[in-house]
Amino acid sequence: MGRSIQPVLVGVGQTLDRPTDLSEARSPLEMMRATSLACADDAGISSRQLEEIDTLAVVNTVGPRLMTNPPARLADAIGAGRANQYLTSTGGNTPQMLVNHFAKEIVYERTSMVLLSGAEALDSLSRSSKTDYPLNWVEEEGAETKPANRFSEERPGTNDTEAAHNMVAPIVTYPLFENALRRHYDISLEEHQREIGKLFARFSEIAKDNPYSWFPMARSAEEIALPTIENRYVGFPYTKFMNAVMQINQSASVLMMSDVKARSLGIDESKWVYLHGHCDIDDIWNVCERINFHSSRALEIGLSKVFDMAKTTADEIDFFDIYSCFPAIVEITRDILGMKPSDPRPLTVTGGLPYFGGAGNNYSMHAIATMVERLRKNPGSLGLVTANGWYLTKHALALYSTTRPNSPFDLSDATALNAEIASLAHPIMDPKPEGKGVVDTFTVIFGRDGQPEYGLVIGTLYNSRRFVAHIKADRELLEKMTREDPIGLRGTVVYGETINVFDFD
Repeated sequence: MGRSIQPVLVGVGQTLDRPTDLSEARSPLEMMRATSLACADDAGISSRQLEEIDTLAVVNTVGPRLMTNPPARLADAIGAGRANQYLTSTGGNTPQMLVNHFAKEIVYERTSMVLLSGAEALDSLSRSSKTDYPLNWVEEEGAETKPANRFSEERPGTNDTEAAHNMVAPIVTYPLFENALRRHYDISLEEHQREIGKLFARFSEIAKDNPYSWFPMARSAEEIALPTIENRYVGFPYTKFMNAVMQINQSASVLMMSDVKARSLGIDESKWVYLHGHCDIDDIWNVCERINFHSSRALEIGLSKVFDMAKTTADEIDFFDIYSCFPAIVEITRDILGMKPSDPRPLTVTGGLPYFGGAGNNYSMHAIATMVERLRKNPGSLGLVTANGWYLTKHALALYSTTRPNSPFDLSDATALNAEIASLAHPIMDPKPEGKGVVDTFTVIFGRDGQPEYGLVIGTLYNSRRFVAHIKADRELLEKMTREDPIGLRGTVVYGETINVFDFD
């Protein structure tokens, strides 16, 4: 095993597809091919040299499955058919997880040249379904095409009870964290709304100048924070402009290899970006059983491990891309890093999911690609990328720099840390709750007409077990919940065959 080997990122590629005519819309395969070839060009090698790739992994899409075996189709498209091929499971953490995993494989000398790629074309697919215009994206595959090799197995992000209460949708679940954070900060609903508006206004400023942004425009804090006809509440307190953008056509790819391979291919060392720290770690899996809803012990431990590996601190980080599907995850990460809202360092290099785009599973591939470019322009600087899957559940973290690490690449994993987190004392959920309880956090879900549809609470019973329940569709009560904080209020929960129902005392 070559412990002196260092894995390096040497090529990145991104693209954006915004066709005026759907007949010109590019398929995910076409976009991945384009960004893969862009990786070769960025690294300064020929497209023919992509034939030397020995591992190729594709990030799974969130839309309809358009290909039986996306990695095989991409490998054929770029002449890398001999590569070992993988398709990931669901999760926004997967791009960074792939980098972390294959960095170790490179050091173990199980692979030497790795291409990671992903694409989403949800905007074109949505436009096609609304207009009945057929997209000419039929991928010709042989009858003997085998399903893709899975990089990891799927694991649902919710249990049956959470799913029955609509917590599968991130737009339902993340507001639960946000309202708990506001309570933890001990500030008013109005002040908190202004603060998260300010937070994301800074993200939109970055997106404005990114050529790959889906919404390259700056929005003011007030425009983001205040509900209007165009910016309705989705899951209180989140307005539409605080939610990740799903309908995008974007692709990003990353080419990584051993430093030995990079040198043999003649890739200029000014292109090399190293990993100085990395970690993949999971929180207590079910949201309703988390220790609290305003922090993440897994993220805290994971970031500490990354900084220990790199022998540095958050104060030394020059660039960040904190996963930003919703404000809560940014705030929780910022709190763990010990950063104040007034810290002048931007928390994104792309512009974030609500403005740059890249929703689905592949956003962080764009973050990594953009970080690589930023670090090359600022040699010796440090860049932190955090990626997240499900609901603050799966975390993939890495610290990058153009400077070669002083120590051999750290091959340790987070197995022991994950076991530690799983063993932490935490509330247990009661799937059939009955009796008195207190509200721990809540949200109100709004329809497209801007009217509240139902409320959702997570609470604690008097026997210390957690419950999840809906609030009856009483418009006056639901609107009151957006004006007067119900956290800490008591009431009665009744188990139902479909959903549990909570009534305030």
